[in-house]
Amino acid sequence: MNDASGPPVPPLDPLAGIELLDQEDLIRLVRSMLGTGVALTFHGKRSAKEISRKVRPRVMRREPRLHVGSPAEQSRNLLIEGENLQTMVTLYKYRGEVDLIVTDPPYNTGQYFRYNDRWDADPNDPDLGTLVAKEDGSRHTKWIKAMMPRLQMMKAMLKATGVIAICIDDNELYHLGMLMDEVFGEENRIGILNWQKSAAARPDNSHISTATEYVLIYSKDSDAARTYSLERSEKDNRRYGNPDGDLVGIWREGNLTARTYSPENDYGIQSPFTGEVHYPAGNGAWRHPKRNLIGWLAEWGVPYEIRQLKDGKRPALMVVGQQPNKISAAHKKTAEKRLGSGPWPFVWFGADGTGRPRVKTYLERIRKGKVPTTYWASEDLTSEAVPFVELGSTSWDYTESGRSADGVSELTAIVGKGHGFDTVKPLKLFKKIIQLWCPPQGLVLDPYAGSGTTGHAVLEMNEETDADRRFILIEQGSPATGDKYARSLTWQRLHNVIKGQRPGPDGKLTVCADPVPGGFEFRMLTRQIDAKTVLTMKKDELVDVVITSHWDVGRRGSTNLIRIDDPKYNYLVGRNEQGEGYFIVWNNGGPVGQLDRDSYRIVLKEAEKADIKPPYHVYARYEVYQSRNVQFWKIPDKILAHLGLNENSDRFNDDEISD
Repeated sequence: MNDASGPPVPPLDPLAGIELLDQEDLIRLVRSMLGTGVALTFHGKRSAKEISRKVRPRVMRREPRLHVGSPAEQSRNLLIEGENLQTMVTLYKYRGEVDLIVTDPPYNTGQYFRYNDRWDADPNDPDLGTLVAKEDGSRHTKWIKAMMPRLQMMKAMLKATGVIAICIDDNELYHLGMLMDEVFGEENRIGILNWQKSAAARPDNSHISTATEYVLIYSKDSDAARTYSLERSEKDNRRYGNPDGDLVGIWREGNLTARTYSPENDYGIQSPFTGEVHYPAGNGAWRHPKRNLIGWLAEWGVPYEIRQLKDGKRPALMVVGQQPNKISAAHKKTAEKRLGSGPWPFVWFGADGTGRPRVKTYLERIRKGKVPTTYWASEDLTSEAVPFVELGSTSWDYTESGRSADGVSELTAIVGKGHGFDTVKPLKLFKKIIQLWCPPQGLVLDPYAGSGTTGHAVLEMNEETDADRRFILIEQGSPATGDKYARSLTWQRLHNVIKGQRPGPDGKLTVCADPVPGGFEFRMLTRQIDAKTVLTMKKDELVDVVITSHWDVGRRGSTNLIRIDDPKYNYLVGRNEQGEGYFIVWNNGGPVGQLDRDSYRIVLKEAEKADIKPPYHVYARYEVYQSRNVQFWKIPDKILAHLGLNENSDRFNDDEISD
């Protein structure tokens, strides 16, 4: 495979190495070419497609000092420090349980992407590999070989109704598209989002300046996938009323100041009640065009004109003939008459007329969240609900998706300067994706968590929309440079958001923002796991393995065990969301014991003390005493099975990870 950049390299012979292919590979290659006419072919493709079958699950340790929130809140979300392919393999209980994957992988720009050539032979090799230079003639091949097994695992993690949204720029856009078509199927492509990463074009190309990046949206099964609207509950509508008898219907107060600044919309608006000249709040600008505002203001029965005030702003909207902070008695009387009789115009000045200008937001015209048109302008340009249309190729401008600079600013505001990230996806972008493709009680996975934008977006959306989404974030950080920022930057951002803390000028954290409800567990991958490893574990480590790997038939990924650390219990180690207890039988604190009559009595005694009703979930080496109150889990067999391993097969993903 040739690169367009870097020193020239000899063209690759498409038939090179064909004599080394076995019959199965040759048949597969010929069928793919005859079947579609187009095939993604690269050196090492076969090994790349088989890597995920060879990766072994790992022991996953909890780090209680890095947990955030109450025990119940911790059990809802996960931040995992580890290599993402190994982590996804270890998260077997969540296979087929994820509603949405939204992620931002390395873009192969010669700055962040590393590749270890030994992964072809041993994908469990712990070395991160060397940084792939932009001049490396095989950098595209290395990037594809790294991405293919990870995309296969991402597909395995998704529900049948699941969707994946993966960010990319032009460096690997075409290759990623072909990879997604091969792994997920072209028929499952939902759309390609083209979002405006900067408000102005950047001089980063001698021919065409780039101001956009892309998000490829694929489903696991397009017939089963759904693009959501924002369903409204009575709780959502509690802020709506109709104090002025508006014939359109109930409404609530809306903000006339936009979230983004534009100098042409930064000017004064004079009140017909007080004569005060009002300006946009903060450093903002009015969100509606001046020609619309002057018409709405005139509905108060008072004539308006556009006039320069020499205030350093654009010409203001002023009552005809009036000076700032002065209003004639006649004009005031006219406006107050309209205020008393109603209905009030779209732009109004508070219930008594003495406030700032604001707008009405009508419930019947609230956009329902999903507006997959061919171009997405500002949310505030229209308020009508838009019917479903096929998404296709869609563009989002920066007022809809946010800019890269917004993402960096958001991160800096939360964790302070010096974080070292110069490209961060904005919250708006990820919130919109989550809003459209994850149900309110869904599970979101991000295998390249970076600074934690995905987790932050889920937490904020849960609070803003009364949703109950969960997240799993995986981040390895840069251990080669000594920075495991899963436990520094990613953790710090989520912690500060949940606690409402922000760094002050001295760098110290203070509570100066509204806390966002939520919490998460922090886990890290350690050594590979097998039967011998399980049987030689100390109690604390084995408890962690049980807590992190357990799933039950019919519950699977939704089985969240809350660890119980209490010295008064010898066997009781956790409980699930239904209040059922989990016990591990030990022989006087030594090796794992067996469930017999004596150990069963201890289980009963501890269950009574903890107010736990049957069934009792008991882990032990053997079961020599049976009770209908007990759900028995054999060690190590059940633990290995929960990780996708068993006596007959050392690989768990034979059925899902396919060509």
